[in-house]
Amino acid sequence: MSGFFNPTIAWITMRSTLGRKRAFLFAIPALILILFTVALKVSRPPSRPWPSHVLGTFGFSVLLPLTALIIGTSVLGAEIDDGSIIHLLATPVRRSSVVMTKFIVATLLTMVFAAIPELVAALIAGGGSSPPAAASGGPGSFVVINGGKLALGLFVGALACSVIYNAVFVMVSVATTRAIAVGLLYVLIWEALLSNFVSGARLLSVSHYGLGIANGFAHDPSLDAGLGAPTSAVMGAVVTVAALALAVNLLSSFTLKGEPA
Repeated sequence: MSGFFNPTIAWITMRSTLGRKRAFLFAIPALILILFTVALKVSRPPSRPWPSHVLGTFGFSVLLPLTALIIGTSVLGAEIDDGSIIHLLATPVRRSSVVMTKFIVATLLTMVFAAIPELVAALIAGGGSSPPAAASGGPGSFVVINGGKLALGLFVGALACSVIYNAVFVMVSVATTRAIAVGLLYVLIWEALLSNFVSGARLLSVSHYGLGIANGFAHDPSLDAGLGAPTSAVMGAVVTVAALALAVNLLSSFTLKGEPA
């Protein structure tokens, strides 16, 4: 474990990432999601199912990637931008350990600020859109049963997205000094737009990997995953490993040439 995770780097990264009231910035998208969910819960009648659409589309295409973008590009990108990364790389710490430690910290923070709020919002929202006949015991028990499945599925999918998104954004932060701009274009154009309207794009969409995994638990057609759970899990693992391997390679090039390759 020590070869891939450095506790000292993790502690310094955690402290600097959450410093200067940045935690409030991380919490804004989650707060918007929860408040929006409460508003819809109060205003919409139970006969009109909406949680799967709102929490699936908005949560996985906007909340999760934006939170991961802010956190994932800051844990390593900030040090590259201000040049302090040179001091870290001058220590006898493996480049893979630096990348993996930063990635793990970013993933855990994203889970706290995005995956857990997604779970809270799903529990507030209640049931999805499966037919009432799927549950016995009356409409009340249907909402509880279906709502529990939806909340579990969304939470597991959000955890998976936290891992994959951060691998991508940590890699982007090493590859370019304009990581926020590049990441924002990716989120808005690819994840929020193309992957939701072009079916072929879903095979390379992190949000749809998360939705596919979520639907493996929730079995809710309104999640509009577009991919099965096995395909989503395999593709998500491939993207994560590839992004982290590329990040390590780029960081190694940085130590040799003074800037990313």
